Amino acid sequence: MTDTAWTRWPSREALSRVGVHKARRLLTRVSRAIALAVIVATTLTNTELHGWALAGGIAGIVVCGFLAWGFWRTTLEHRLLPSLGLLALLLTTAAVGQGVGFRIPALVLWCGCAVSAIERLPLAAALPATAVALSAYAAVNDDVWLTTAATTVGLALAGYVLRLDAEARGSAQRLLAQERAARAAETESAALAERARIAREIHDVLAHSLSAQLVHLEAARLLIERGADRETILERVVAARGMAREGLAETRQALSALRGEMSPLEDFLGELVTATDGADVTVTGERQPLPAEASQAVRRVAQEALTNARKHAPGAMIHIRLDYGPHEVTLDVRDSGGMPGELSGSGGGYGLLGMRERAELLGGSLDAGPGEEGFVVTLKVPV
Repeated sequence: MTDTAWTRWPSREALSRVGVHKARRLLTRVSRAIALAVIVATTLTNTELHGWALAGGIAGIVVCGFLAWGFWRTTLEHRLLPSLGLLALLLTTAAVGQGVGFRIPALVLWCGCAVSAIERLPLAAALPATAVALSAYAAVNDDVWLTTAATTVGLALAGYVLRLDAEARGSAQRLLAQERAARAAETESAALAERARIAREIHDVLAHSLSAQLVHLEAARLLIERGADRETILERVVAARGMAREGLAETRQALSALRGEMSPLEDFLGELVTATDGADVTVTGERQPLPAEASQAVRRVAQEALTNARKHAPGAMIHIRLDYGPHEVTLDVRDSGGMPGELSGSGGGYGLLGMRERAELLGGSLDAGPGEEGFVVTLKVPV
């Protein structure tokens, strides 16, 4: 069946008490208690009823309470036939009560059924049920016709206003749930992005430090196998130790970067080329502070490019140029080429992939490939 305004149920959020303020709940309970007290008092003070008839009236009120609770539950679960059945039992009970002398309780029950039907049922089912309840009320009520007509119209409007109010509350609850879900997804996404960032930092630091140590240790192994003198071997071991110290310093720097504490970019590149034989750096353009992510990307790409040059073209001259443009910063790392080193076949290419990933995450680009003489890595990051 096509879901239209006539066949659509009020939402479960609207039919439940979720989102109802405590003060409003208290007011509703007090109002119901007062109405029940009035009905019971009217029944007990009816002098025409005594004995079993009076006890039957009290029992009927209790039964109506259970039927009303059942109607509330079945409408909350959007079960149409059970809801209509319970509503029919309530209307029938009111008619029986009117027939045996419980006029006031019957009038109240018809009014309650009319309001509840239009508030909690689909309009296609609510309007006939409300019409039946209000027709029974109008037929029994002994007020003047104008007062009776005004009362019936007012009851119908009251039920519809309650329906609109409940729907508005239900919509607010659904929007609140969606907002909470969106915030949870955003938080999870931010956590995953931060984990990826930390993973990149760990990879870049370890790849740069450990691969440099591996170069020297592998050279020391080859020297030992060839029977080189002790001083030459010791020189390589000392160099590996120096790389280990450098790696520790880089690790500390990476941790500082994760906390947002970084040294100026020009100083970092100067220290990087100082520790690399045959490397130099040139800075052009008007220097400006960079965002933390952009600065860290330039640092790590420079480190990775130097590591690759050491690995694939040992002894080559390496030229680094950092250019500050009006809208982007450009890092250019190129080597003069040379014979492939012993470790040129090691690694799976994840360093280059990580560099490109860094650039794309910042809206920039990275180009890496053969140049006129050696290998060229060019990073462009918007600022």
